Amino acid sequence: MTATLSGCGSESGSGDVTLKLVAADYGTGAENSSEKYWNGLAQKFEADNPGIDVDVHVYSWKDVDRKVAEMVKAGQAPDIAQIGAYADYAKAGKLYSADEMLAIRTASNFLPSLSDAGKVEGTVYGLPFVASTRLLFYNKGLFSKAGIDAPQTWDDIRSDASVLKARGVTYPFALPLGQEESQAETLMWLLSGGGGYTDEVGNYDINSPANIETLEWLRDDLVGKGLTGPVAPGELDRAKAFEAFTDGEVGMLNGHPTLMQDAEKKGVEVGMVPLPGPEGPTEGSMGVADWMMGFKQNGHRVEIGKFLDFAYDDENVLAFADRYDLLPVTGSASAAMEADDKHKALHEFLQALPNSQLYPFGKTSWAQVSEAIKGDIGSAVEPNGTPESVLNSIATRAREAESAE
Repeated sequence: MTATLSGCGSESGSGDVTLKLVAADYGTGAENSSEKYWNGLAQKFEADNPGIDVDVHVYSWKDVDRKVAEMVKAGQAPDIAQIGAYADYAKAGKLYSADEMLAIRTASNFLPSLSDAGKVEGTVYGLPFVASTRLLFYNKGLFSKAGIDAPQTWDDIRSDASVLKARGVTYPFALPLGQEESQAETLMWLLSGGGGYTDEVGNYDINSPANIETLEWLRDDLVGKGLTGPVAPGELDRAKAFEAFTDGEVGMLNGHPTLMQDAEKKGVEVGMVPLPGPEGPTEGSMGVADWMMGFKQNGHRVEIGKFLDFAYDDENVLAFADRYDLLPVTGSASAAMEADDKHKALHEFLQALPNSQLYPFGKTSWAQVSEAIKGDIGSAVEPNGTPESVLNSIATRAREAESAE
């Protein structure tokens, strides 16, 4: 089980090789930049693997996917990329499959739901890197002062937000549907309303009646009633909403584990519940995974495999997850985190991960559809917005992207 598949085929390691690694920055500033993690990991790997150097490049999430796309287009693909989408590159034949790179022990250790999400036409090309699930966060202090309880239904959200607004809370419910990550915020709400981006067999179902009804409720019962704060949802990015929450200006929002740590550092006591639905708490959760991939262009299959096997060692997986309050993507690291009381605050997120619903990552059209959602969805919930027409437009673009595959 410890034998690596990298020894097969014509590409074998020989001589000195420099691997170019491009990764996303999960930090909020220079102090906790992901560059520190990757440089430290590279140094440890190089010490154990003479003849292989790792050249690290870290970019913000706003830039990293575009940077890699530009490199690939210019014929200068990195050897390893840790970014948000892989399917376009896999479909174009630019990536090694997991079986071509990884030791069996590494490839078999990924959580099955995440490994399945990394497949294109039945083969794993996208390696899950870290994951998170989402819950509704609320400011316990503001709720206690207002004499209200954590919401269980959409009606509870509206009534709690109304009370918070009357008490002068700046953002009774922060609804970030701006460019940064509105495809995530949108999916959370669509799932809570019984819909989603795809149907049961994986086809796009963006303009379903359930999705239309969900956005109409947001438009009429939250935005239209002035319960989402001074910034229009379509202009509010997630980072700004999270910052306002840590500053005590937000009553409720949808959050992930990293926000919990940031808020508590600034003295905000955080409550967490599943995102409410029309009749009660949403069953299941939205999950998000980011991806690692190995590019074929430079022919460094063996060296890429050695580095990835090292990167997915439990010690390294847990070190990154711990640094940013994210969830590990391997079975052994997940078990270790669940058994450690140090990570007790993450256990609820961790338990939701195996049954969470992810974006349709395996569709090469997803990158285009995601951009359409980020660009247009905010207008659907404006006071005079028309959710049906916005969703119809996005659905049309999804069909066009699918037919072009």
